[in-house]
Amino acid sequence: MQRTITAGARLRAAGGGANRWVVLVVLCVSLLLVALDATVLHVAVPSLTEDLRPSSTALLWIVDAYPLICASLLILFGTLGDRVGRRRVLLLGYALFGVASAVAALATEPEILIGARALLGVGGAMIMPATLSILRAVFPDRRERATAIGIWTAVAAVGAATGPVLGGFLVEHYWWGSVFLINIPLMALILPLGRWLLPESKGRDDGPWDVLGALMAAAGVLGMVLGVKRIGAGEDLLVYPTAGPLLIGAALLILFVRRQRRRAHPLIDMRLFSRAAFTTSVGCIVLAMLALVGLELIAVQYLQLVLGLSPLETGLRLLPLTFAAMAAGATGSYTLRRIGPRRMVGWGFVLTAAAVLLLVLMGQNDRPLLLTCGFVLLGFGLQTTLFSAYESMLSEAPPESAGGAAAIGETSYQLGAGMGIALLGSVMNAAYAPGLSAVPGVPDEASRAAANSLGEAYQVADQLGGAAGTALYHAARHAFVDGLHVTLFVSAGLLLLGALMALRLPRVMECPVDPEDLVDPAGGLVDPKSPATPAPEEVRVPATREPVEPARSGRTAR
Repeated sequence: MQRTITAGARLRAAGGGANRWVVLVVLCVSLLLVALDATVLHVAVPSLTEDLRPSSTALLWIVDAYPLICASLLILFGTLGDRVGRRRVLLLGYALFGVASAVAALATEPEILIGARALLGVGGAMIMPATLSILRAVFPDRRERATAIGIWTAVAAVGAATGPVLGGFLVEHYWWGSVFLINIPLMALILPLGRWLLPESKGRDDGPWDVLGALMAAAGVLGMVLGVKRIGAGEDLLVYPTAGPLLIGAALLILFVRRQRRRAHPLIDMRLFSRAAFTTSVGCIVLAMLALVGLELIAVQYLQLVLGLSPLETGLRLLPLTFAAMAAGATGSYTLRRIGPRRMVGWGFVLTAAAVLLLVLMGQNDRPLLLTCGFVLLGFGLQTTLFSAYESMLSEAPPESAGGAAAIGETSYQLGAGMGIALLGSVMNAAYAPGLSAVPGVPDEASRAAANSLGEAYQVADQLGGAAGTALYHAARHAFVDGLHVTLFVSAGLLLLGALMALRLPRVMECPVDPEDLVDPAGGLVDPKSPATPAPEEVRVPATREPVEPARSGRTAR
C-alpha cells in the first residue's frame, strides 16, 4: 500500500474544511443506495408482474437493465471523473439516480420501467467508481485508507443483504413502486450534503478525453456481461445470441487495450497491469465474486426448495454470512497491517475454501448449526479477501488514475458475479440433470422437463401424481443435493487457485511517500518518526515497523 502525502493531497483530504471521516459517511451512504437497488427489486417481481403484465422478455430486461448498463458504463464514467472532476460526476449521478427512481416508482408500462432501470444503471455507474476514487484522494495515508475501505466494503455487504428484506417489507405493506420511492428522500438529502462536504479531485487533464475509447470500452463490457448472463440463464454457448455478444465484446475490449497503449493520453494507463499487485488484485476480485454470487444463488435454492424454508426464513439463515462480512470489513485494516496483503488474501481464500468444503456435509435434512458455521466462515473469508484485494489494487494506482482504477475494480466485481452464476450454474445443471434420466415410471419428456431445474421438477412431479410423481420428487431432491456437492468441490478448487494467485501480492503493507514532505517550512528535515510525518518515497516502510531514517535512502532530501 502506498501512503503518498503531498501538499496537494493534504488539501484534497481537508475537503475545504470537511472532516474526512464525515466525507466517508457520505460516500458510504452513496454506496448503500446503489447496493440496495441492485437487490431490492427481486422480491417485488411477483407483485410487479401482476400489475404491469410484462412479457417474459420484458420482465428479463426489467431485472437485468440496471446491472447491464451499470457494468458497461463504469470505465466510461470512472475515467471521465478523472478528467472533469469526481465530485462533479458523483453529484450528477445522485441527481440522475433520484429522477430515475421517481420514474420507476410511478411507471405504468413495462417499457417505462425498463427505461427507468437503465437510467438507474447510468446513475449507479456514475456513483460507484466516484465514491472509491474520492475515498482514495481523501485518505492519502494508506493506514487510514485501509480503515476507510474496510468500512466501505462492510457497507456494501450490508446493502446487498438488506435489499431483499427491505423490499419484502415494502411490498407487503405498500406496493411494488415503493422499493424505488425510498431512494428519493435519501437523494434529496445527500445531494446538497455532498455538494457542501465532498472535496473535488481529478487526475491529469493535460490531454483530450478519449470519447471513442470510452464508447468502445462500454460496448465491449456490455457484450461480455450480456453473453455471460445468457450462459448463466442456461442458453447454449454456441448460438449467436450468446456467442455473438461475447465475441464482439471481447474484440472491442482488445481493440480498446491496443488503442490505449498507442495514445499519449490514455483513458486507463495500461502500465498498471504490468504491476503484479494490481493485476493479481483484480484477478482475486473476479474469483472471490465468482464464488460468492454463484454459491449464494445455489444456497438460496437449497434452502427454499430442498429444506422448504420460506423467503423470510431463507433471508434469516443468510444473515450470519452478512454479519461475518461486516466483521471482516471492520477488522480488515488491523489485520492487513499485521499480516500484509499476501497472507491476508491467501488465507482469506483458504478459509473460504474450508467453509465450502464444510458445506459439502449438507444433505436433504436441515442442519442449522452446520449451515450457520459454514456461512460465517464463508462471509468472513470472502470479505477478508475482497477488502484486501480492493485495498491493494487502489493503493497500486497513482492518485491521478484513481477513477480508472476504481472502475476496473468495479467492472471486475460485476464480471465476477456474472461469471459465477454462469460457471457454477452450468456445473450444477450438468451434475443435476443425469440423475433424472431413468426414473422408474416417468416418461422421457417429463424427465427432460424436470432436468431444467428443481422447481420445474416439483411441478412435473405434481402433474404426474401417484408413484411416478413421488419417485420423480425424491429423485430430483437427491440429484440436486449431489449436484450441489459437485459444485461446492469445483468452487473450492477455484478458491484454492485464488490462494495461489495471492502469492504474487506484496508480503508487507508498504508505505512509500513523497520526500518533499520531509522538509519543514524553514528548510530543515522533519523528524520522520513523528506520527504526522511520512517516510521518503524511495523508502518502503512496512506498516507494522518503525520508519527507516531518511539518510538510509541513498538520496539527499530537498
